[in-house]
Amino acid sequence: MTDHGKDPKERAVFEYALLRVVPRVERGEQINAGVVVYCQAESFVEARVHLDERRLLALDPAADVAGVRAALRAVEGVCAGGERAGQAACDDAGRRFRWLIAPRSTVVQPGPVHTGLTTDPRAEPERLLDLLVR
Repeated sequence: MTDHGKDPKERAVFEYALLRVVPRVERGEQINAGVVVYCQAESFVEARVHLDERRLLALDPAADVAGVRAALRAVEGVCAGGERAGQAACDDAGRRFRWLIAPRSTVVQPGPVHTGLTTDPRAEPERLLDLLVR
């Protein structure tokens, strides 16, 4: 047993959504630039981002790279809570995740939500970033 009282091989359900950069919404082209992971059992939400600037500029040479980076950092901040989360700081992990995955028409958009099972929810953001973004 771990200090959380769980069997170390016990799997937890987690949810995740890709963060997509859509530099020109009218064209519908996008690149994956991050992932948001939520695990209710652990009250855990975290975002990891990686912006491939070269790919972004291939889609739109006039893309606002600094603005996209700021939007991605804002998602990380909401997940982290505290002062960086603004008004969302008081919300629990689940509410922050739901707010982040709500459909929007901005340059940084969440993809559909997927689910999985894991023995280590805190390792999933990096694993998914490697698998789906980098």
